[in-house]
Amino acid sequence: MSQHTPEVTHRLVSSPGGRIHLVEQGTGPLVLLVHGFPESWYSWRHQLPALAAAGYRAVAIDVRGYGRSSKPVAADAYRMVDLVEDNVSVVRALGEESAVVVGHDWGATIAADSALLRPEVFRAVGLLSVPYAPRGGPRPGEVFARMGGEEEFYVSYFQEPGRAEAEIEPDVRGWLAGFYAALSADTMPAPGAPDPHFVSRGGTLRDRLPAGRLPAWLSDRDLDVYAGEFERTGMTGALNRYRNMDRDWEDLAAFDGAPITQPSLFAGGGLDASTTWLADAIEAYPVTLPGLMSCHILDGCGHWIQQERPAEVNRLLTDWLAALPT
Repeated sequence: MSQHTPEVTHRLVSSPGGRIHLVEQGTGPLVLLVHGFPESWYSWRHQLPALAAAGYRAVAIDVRGYGRSSKPVAADAYRMVDLVEDNVSVVRALGEESAVVVGHDWGATIAADSALLRPEVFRAVGLLSVPYAPRGGPRPGEVFARMGGEEEFYVSYFQEPGRAEAEIEPDVRGWLAGFYAALSADTMPAPGAPDPHFVSRGGTLRDRLPAGRLPAWLSDRDLDVYAGEFERTGMTGALNRYRNMDRDWEDLAAFDGAPITQPSLFAGGGLDASTTWLADAIEAYPVTLPGLMSCHILDGCGHWIQQERPAEVNRLLTDWLAALPT
C-alpha cells in the first residue's frame, strides 16, 4: 500500500434528486461514507486520509438536504428509496460498478438499506452507532408516539414541519453544541438527569441539552464548520429524513424481516443510547446480519464514534476492509 495520501477533492455529481456534493481522497476500491444527523461529509474528516493511506478511494457525501447537496422542497423527496438511489448515482458517477458503503447514525440506516435494496452495487456494509433492525412491526410513528409517557420522544418532536426549525435556527451554533455534547461520552448528562432524547410537554429539546462545554472531540473550528452549513441551508432538509419514517415503512414492505447477507461490520459506543436501547437488534445479528465479520462495542464511547475515537475506528475499518473478499 502506498504511504502517499492524495489531496482532498470536492465535486458535485448528478442524482435523481438533483446534485450530490462529495469529498474524495485516495485511489483503489471505493468506500462510500454516509453521515448522520445533524452533520455533513465533515464528520468523516478523520477517516478520509486514513482510508486513502490504506489504499482505498474514500468518498464522503453530503446527504440530500445537507451541506452542498440539493435540497428538494417536497418533504417526501427525502424517503429512503430516494437516498439509496442517490448512493447508487454516486457510485456510477465515479465510474465504479460496486462499492463498500459505511454509515453513521442515519447514515448507518441509509447504508444498510442501500445494501438491502441494491446488493449488486453495495458489496459490503459497515454500520456505526445505529444497529441494523429489519423492517417490521407497527408503523414507526405509532411506536414513537407511545414512548415517553408524559414526555415526547425527540423523533415525534421532529415530525411537525417548522416546529424544530423554530427552536434550532435562531441559534444554530448553540443548539448544535448542546446536541453534540448531550450524546458525547465526556459531556452527556449524568445518570438520573433528564434524558435529552425527550421533550417535556410544551418544552423544547434544548431545555435538556448541556451548555457551556464542548466535548473533547469537537473544536471551535469544527463547530464553526457544522454551524456554518446549517446557518446557510436551514434545518428542514435534515429534519425531513425523520418525517419520512412512515413512508419508508410503506415503501419497504416487501423487505419485512429481510436480512442483509453481504459482509458487514458494526461498531457502537458503550454509552450510546442507540447501542443500549437496540441491544436486542445486536443480539439478533446471527439472523439479521449473517455476513457479520466484525462487531465491536467501544467502552466509554458516546454516539459520535468516528469523531470521539478516530484512531480506533480507523483501525477497525481498515482491518475489516482488508479482510473482505475481493
